[in-house]
Amino acid sequence: MAVTCFTQEFTTPVAPSRMFKALILDSHNLIPRIAPQGIKSIEFVEGDGAAGSIKQTNFADGGHLKWLKHRINAVDAEKLVCNYTLIESDIAFDKIESVVYEVKFEASSDGGCVCKMTSEYHVKAGVQLKEEDIKQGKDKAMGLYKVVEEYLVANPEAYA
Repeated sequence: MAVTCFTQEFTTPVAPSRMFKALILDSHNLIPRIAPQGIKSIEFVEGDGAAGSIKQTNFADGGHLKWLKHRINAVDAEKLVCNYTLIESDIAFDKIESVVYEVKFEASSDGGCVCKMTSEYHVKAGVQLKEEDIKQGKDKAMGLYKVVEEYLVANPEAYA
């Protein structure tokens, strides 16, 4: 099994602790509320958000995915880092065994932060994964980050 890595980052005027709380610690409450057109619900099927917990994301009707599950490998609220693995979905992935993500929020000099995401795609034997193969998922993730950023900018008291 080969591993293909991709990284991406974006800057935001929102403080790193607020982004971490909204996107990592309370995403199961916040995201379905502010992005119901894409995500119907997020629930813990095991655990409470600590390492070892399993979180299921249920997507709004009409998309190609109905649900997927992530296992939380590590959450460090002090360092503002989360590591989690895509472990299951309602559709079979023909090229991918699993995907391990690490999201980190670092302070920037302007009071905002830089959000850095690393994705490790563990692909099936003999498969070559190209960035365009995963572009749609990356674009949707970045869109979600932007929705959360807009919410936090518009609601400065939220997650303060």
